[in-house]
Amino acid sequence: MRYLLSGAQVYGENGFDRKDVLVDNGRIVSITAPVSSIPADTAPIDLRDLFLFPGFVDVHVHLREPGFSYKETIATGTAAAARGGFTSVCSMPNLNPPPDSAEHLTEQTAIIRRDAAVHVHPYGTLTVCRAGQAVAPLAEMTEAVAFSDDGSGVQDDAVMREAMRTAAGLNKIVAAHCEVNDLLRGGYIHDGEYAAAHGHRGICSESEWGQIKRDLELVRETGVKYHVCHISCAESVDLIRAAKAEGLDVTCETGPHYLTLTDADLEEDGRFKMNPPLRSARDRAALIEGIIDGTVDMIATDHAPHSAEEKTRGLEKSAMGVVGLETAFAVCYTHLVKTGIIPLERLIDLMSIAPARRFGIGASLSVGQPADLCAFALNESFTVDPSKFASMGKATPFAGQTLFGVCKYTIVNGGIVWQQS
Repeated sequence: MRYLLSGAQVYGENGFDRKDVLVDNGRIVSITAPVSSIPADTAPIDLRDLFLFPGFVDVHVHLREPGFSYKETIATGTAAAARGGFTSVCSMPNLNPPPDSAEHLTEQTAIIRRDAAVHVHPYGTLTVCRAGQAVAPLAEMTEAVAFSDDGSGVQDDAVMREAMRTAAGLNKIVAAHCEVNDLLRGGYIHDGEYAAAHGHRGICSESEWGQIKRDLELVRETGVKYHVCHISCAESVDLIRAAKAEGLDVTCETGPHYLTLTDADLEEDGRFKMNPPLRSARDRAALIEGIIDGTVDMIATDHAPHSAEEKTRGLEKSAMGVVGLETAFAVCYTHLVKTGIIPLERLIDLMSIAPARRFGIGASLSVGQPADLCAFALNESFTVDPSKFASMGKATPFAGQTLFGVCKYTIVNGGIVWQQS
């Protein structure tokens, strides 16, 4: 299909300009000043009053299939991604069977090829069965975008060292869920004022930054490309900032909820429970400083759907995890851009350019590239209503909030995969 995306404010190297984008055979053919006439063989798509971005890239998404399709499927999860403007996602390995071999990874990629609405790049596990005891056969998992044991930290130093050395030899990223099990002590929310006031067991920040500190020592030894998942506390930001200054090949992500909420926002509801937990105002401020100064490289949702029954047991007994694909941009635009904390261009870098560059996925909004794009009405608002989500998961701490930034179109390989009528 040949069509012209006309009149949008188009993202480019120098910010935003009103342009027309011609798409043919799935690729961007030209980006020009608005034209007065449209060729007869070209379908017009009017994007006046919209902003056109390169498609968002989320490097941390749980699609739950195979093994947990009662929580989410690749079809529903990627439909949610499309509604949020995401054209590429990386699927985490908390699955059954876990993708700890070429054979097991193939079970997932077969479903991806059949059902995915957007590009899905699966992780392979770092260790066999994600058990942290033996390094998985990383070399045979050629379809893996990177390696991770997300959901649990690798506790054994020797195992992590071997995994890093192997990944370094393959020129692959190790994406680490950093958590020291001995420091958890049965906690399930941040070890802060809310926990103390309401009689909850807390998770200390050192359980996160302590393992980051250990891993950075191993990065120095192995030279691996290292990426830290979902950082949530000030000490983590400080460690990563210092590692970058030292020249280590380190990146990190944080989530929209860590940038916009704290433990002061907690309610006795499972939709506020995730791992790592919402932390203090000091931690949130450090994360924001990290995205301003470049220490925090990207925003990832950690979209983690569960069934309604699993998320309605209160803070103590509900499953860890919230959904985020359908609200991520709007949350960040409303709370970070409209408030003047960061410019819109920085948000696009955090949600598209930087993750695409680091993980080698996604497409830029430039001539010759695949047409992986999203268009937003920035002045249009909506109230978050989880019952309307495409995702099977409905637990979000942003339910009921009024947010700005409505996704009107998502385009993948030139095909429209989401259009809000």
